[in-house]
Amino acid sequence: METVLLYLVGVVVIALGLGLSIGLHEIGHLVPAKLFGIKVTQYMVGFGRTVFSRRRGETEYGIKLIPLGGYISMIGMFPPRAPGSAAEESSTGFFQALDESRRRREPEDAGRDDADTDEAAGVRGAEDGSAAADGAQRTGRLESIIRDAREVSAESIGEGEDDRAFYRQAVWKRVVVMLGGPLMNLLLAVVFYAILLMGFGTPVTTTTVASVNECVITSGEQRQQCTDTDPTAPAAEAGIRAGDRIVSVDGTAVATWEQSSAIIRESPERSIPVVVERDGEQLALTLRPMLTERPQLDADGQPLTDDDGDPVVAEQGFAGMVAQQRLEPQGPGSVLPAVGENIAAVGNIILNLPQRLIDTAEAAFGQGERDADGPISVVGVGRLAGEVVSMDEVPLASKAATLVGMLGSLNVALFVFNLVPLMPLDGGHVVTALWEKIKRTTARLLGRPDPGPVDGAKAVPVTIVVAALLGAMVLLLVYADIVKPISLL
Repeated sequence: METVLLYLVGVVVIALGLGLSIGLHEIGHLVPAKLFGIKVTQYMVGFGRTVFSRRRGETEYGIKLIPLGGYISMIGMFPPRAPGSAAEESSTGFFQALDESRRRREPEDAGRDDADTDEAAGVRGAEDGSAAADGAQRTGRLESIIRDAREVSAESIGEGEDDRAFYRQAVWKRVVVMLGGPLMNLLLAVVFYAILLMGFGTPVTTTTVASVNECVITSGEQRQQCTDTDPTAPAAEAGIRAGDRIVSVDGTAVATWEQSSAIIRESPERSIPVVVERDGEQLALTLRPMLTERPQLDADGQPLTDDDGDPVVAEQGFAGMVAQQRLEPQGPGSVLPAVGENIAAVGNIILNLPQRLIDTAEAAFGQGERDADGPISVVGVGRLAGEVVSMDEVPLASKAATLVGMLGSLNVALFVFNLVPLMPLDGGHVVTALWEKIKRTTARLLGRPDPGPVDGAKAVPVTIVVAALLGAMVLLLVYADIVKPISLL
């Protein structure tokens, strides 16, 4: 029962941290919007049905049922259909806008259904399935989608409020508003990494033994329990115990675990003296490393593979003991580089996202294993957090450090992902604003008339496709994290 409760604690901590990150992301949009005088009618965390809301001034603040994002609604997100017409309201939450758009179209769709019924009774012509008719129908649907994007939650601007519409703001103000959310996540990532690195520290290997294997299990076997036929691990046979501090190996004083490991690897099938410190006393033991084939690792600690994808192995001495680690606080200069490395890692995942999603799908629906460095959903992060907190052998400080690191990584992911230059993401709105600046500047330099604001609503059909792909990606990752989760165990 205690393990289950600890598991739930880990999940809840990540859920609350994610909710806080989303809420502050939207505040990053909200604050500059209000400072610039843009009328904001809604600030919501989540999507779907409203669970709680309260109006303060002209803005409704609330929480919605599905905690997968958030949005603020600003009037005049898209320019009017014609000069002089009223600007209309939209939001940074595209899925919410789609839902409202769908509800607005329902009466129109019902009318279309009635018309189709009449046509079926004899009104429709014999050539209603022609290519020209289909093309016109598709064009009509696209125009309807664009119209709905402009009209969703339409609200007339009051007397003297026309200059408060989003599209009427200077380009730099719109860019600041849209970048405010991602930059808030970047700031949160820096804060979490500062807590992690400066408060807790990074794991540093010591010369103290954390655990000793009871036996040696042949590499490649999928079991963890020893059998009577398994040979005793050399470290256990030598009498080395968890908690011992390695003082010297083969007559060489060692200051790091890597020093002792290097000597052991180079001494297979040879008896070598080992001095350990136990309870304040030094003990002289004899260790005979076993000759084994061990996987070779690269500089990042990842297994090396050959051209065929098979692991690279080498014969070397093996003792069967694991080093103890401790957290060593780092200086302020370590924070930004760590955040930068995480940003680069997330960016690499996004650049290779199609192939990584294919690999995830193959693992989820097949027999393959998930890539531990591949994409993961919030469900997967929650599971990992639960595993960490419920581990008995992990110190409390290490558990807390891991959770803080996860929250830092989540905010880095939110920062990078929202900068992707596609609507409905924040980066898409930024690109639209910058494109308008380029068009207007070019027209002025060439002495041409001002082309006016860029109509972002025309990109809504593409946005729908992007939104559908994002939804499919989320469903795939959630499914994979349920049936084939990435695990620390």
